[in-house]
Amino acid sequence: MLHIYKTPDLLLFALADFVVERATGIIKSSGRFNFALSGGSSPKRLYELLASDNYRHRIDWTKVYFFFGDERYVPADHSNSNFLMAKNALFTPLNVFGDQIFAVDTSLSPSESAVDYERRIRIHFKGDPCRFDLVLLGLGDNSHTASLFPHTSVLHEKQALIKEVYVQEVSMYRITFTAPLINDANCVAFLVYGSSKAEALAHILKDPQNVDMYPAQLIKPDRGELHWFVDGPAAGELDEGV
Repeated sequence: MLHIYKTPDLLLFALADFVVERATGIIKSSGRFNFALSGGSSPKRLYELLASDNYRHRIDWTKVYFFFGDERYVPADHSNSNFLMAKNALFTPLNVFGDQIFAVDTSLSPSESAVDYERRIRIHFKGDPCRFDLVLLGLGDNSHTASLFPHTSVLHEKQALIKEVYVQEVSMYRITFTAPLINDANCVAFLVYGSSKAEALAHILKDPQNVDMYPAQLIKPDRGELHWFVDGPAAGELDEGV
């Protein structure tokens, strides 16, 4: 489902409302909400909004478990760490600590880090399918999402839930959810805003399937919902009928 808003502010408030609705409903029915976060500058604004006085009291944060759809292979206190960004924007303001937060252990080797993260996720789900209640994703200018970058081997991973990948264009290892894990979620929501994302978004939604060129085309939940939250400039190259 495609949701288009005129401005980034309207978009962020709408997505924050969406997170609240999802979280409160699922906590009421199952007692906990498993939320996979995205990194980068766009979701930072969403996290700050969720931690603001307007939203912080609308979710029982003690029943939310946080995961990371991908992580840069840097120390947890590095300025490029997705964990550090989420800690500063969301966890610390909400007083969320300890076993509610599943951070990637980047003190291990990249491959060990991926194996360890998958192991901890499987333990959390206690033998049930590893099905997240909400996976938040962004979209890169090059059509990547999470750390599923164009022309990388992880795009064709079928078995592992978590995988390390060396991304040549940024000269860095990343640890990422694989497409099968994302597609097993109950709900996936993309947050996309700004004219710089318009071409990539058009490729994903309009072009024939070519996942090596446009990795975000991989994201098609098997049983869950797929939502695109975008602003007007990001939707600038889409036809009205898309």
